[in-house]
Amino acid sequence: MAYSVKQLAKLSGVTVRTLHFYDEIDLLKPAYHGANGYRFYEEEQLLMLQQIRFFRELGFELKQIQELVGRSDFDRAEALKAHRQRLEGDLQRTQKLIQTIDDTLAHIEGKKKMKASQLFKGFDPEKQAHYEQQLIERFGDSARVGIKASHRRVKSWTKADWERSSQEWDQICRALVESMARGHKADSGEVQLSIRRHYDWLKQFWTPNRESYAGHGQFLVESELRNAYDKYHPRLAEFIAAGIGSFAEREL
Repeated sequence: MAYSVKQLAKLSGVTVRTLHFYDEIDLLKPAYHGANGYRFYEEEQLLMLQQIRFFRELGFELKQIQELVGRSDFDRAEALKAHRQRLEGDLQRTQKLIQTIDDTLAHIEGKKKMKASQLFKGFDPEKQAHYEQQLIERFGDSARVGIKASHRRVKSWTKADWERSSQEWDQICRALVESMARGHKADSGEVQLSIRRHYDWLKQFWTPNRESYAGHGQFLVESELRNAYDKYHPRLAEFIAAGIGSFAEREL
């Protein structure tokens, strides 16, 4: 059975725009084009899209996925087994985090006493280190300096500081989604005010210049960071990246 691009988008949860983009970069080509020029996808393409989505869920960038699936020795079954192993590890970590939440709630409510070390059971320092390494590989020494500065800045943060920062980021995302709903363009005055808030929020951790801030916007689209924005809207990462590009060009 063949699926049109709209049918595949509905079936997979991937936007039509994303499928078009995957075609343009030769990551996922349709099985064929109809007489009207429309794209059509068959089982082979559906299985490949599933692989792409698995890789994206696991934090791979599009460039990395292209390199992996484009290799002559790429084995879909082995890749699926690797995905399963990775997800099982993530599941175990998630279960530990849930247990930590339950134990902490019980501690706060006076039902049980936790040791200080137990407060951080399940957190993954390797994941944070991996993310930081991605930044360094993309932006070089400027990212390395920024990360060190960020560590110094948040070293003395309290729980209230982190909550306040999280709330500010949440409000920025919601404001941008509202702007999208009203049809505002990324370079509009209203959107740029939200981008200014985002820039000021980001300066809590590091202070980007024109190049690094524009690069940060693209990094949001291509890296696992987009998962946080996708929870608000599937196109929010692209929208904020466009807004950041305009802001960086005009203001920095």
